[in-house]
Amino acid sequence: MSELQLSGTTVSRGAGPVVSGVDLVLREGEILALVGPNGAGKTSLLESVSGVIPHSEGDISVDGRSMAKWGRVQRARAGIAHIEQGRAIFPSLTVRENLLLTAKNDAGVQEVLASFPELEKRIDAQSALLSGGEQQMVVLARAFASKPRFLLIDEMSLGLAPVVFMRLLPLIQQIAATGVGVLLVEQFTHLALGIADEAMVLASGRVSHAQGPAKALEQDPELLRRAYLGS
Repeated sequence: MSELQLSGTTVSRGAGPVVSGVDLVLREGEILALVGPNGAGKTSLLESVSGVIPHSEGDISVDGRSMAKWGRVQRARAGIAHIEQGRAIFPSLTVRENLLLTAKNDAGVQEVLASFPELEKRIDAQSALLSGGEQQMVVLARAFASKPRFLLIDEMSLGLAPVVFMRLLPLIQQIAATGVGVLLVEQFTHLALGIADEAMVLASGRVSHAQGPAKALEQDPELLRRAYLGS
């Protein structure tokens, strides 16, 4: 089984580490929710995996192959896709043109639309005219069109109401069902835990003792509260 592994991974910004000694394993077809308070280092950790910023200690590997010396392009070619914070679409392009950036041809676009049928009716609309939820759907579909092995999702709900974000959750589950491992960073903790297989809490740059099956964390609010406080 294919897996993405972090071993004692430390990420530094400026004067010192913002994430320290993280151990994590993400397997194909699994959704792992990484939750925690603002400023805990979740975004920095995802950026270190995709190669946006380097990690300073430990290792990050895919199927036992270290990616420590790989740049962002090489990691993307190895199947690491990263949806960063914000709706990173090209607003002047249509939905079809946005999807063609990774799908490459019309056949690839049609393949993606089979999993994202809501986009079909807006396929020739300028992306700037879409709602926030629809724009995030385009971002998710475009990442899926690149045929990733592992998908890193950072706060897709940013700027969206929970009811809008809930429309995206089944799509994330569908992507995982195709065999893609999903590392999900999300501010709506209970929504993330509701679709995840595994979960861990990152607090003050370190993995809290609260990690394991997502359902167990979802059903223990007191454990989550203590984990968020780092106690």
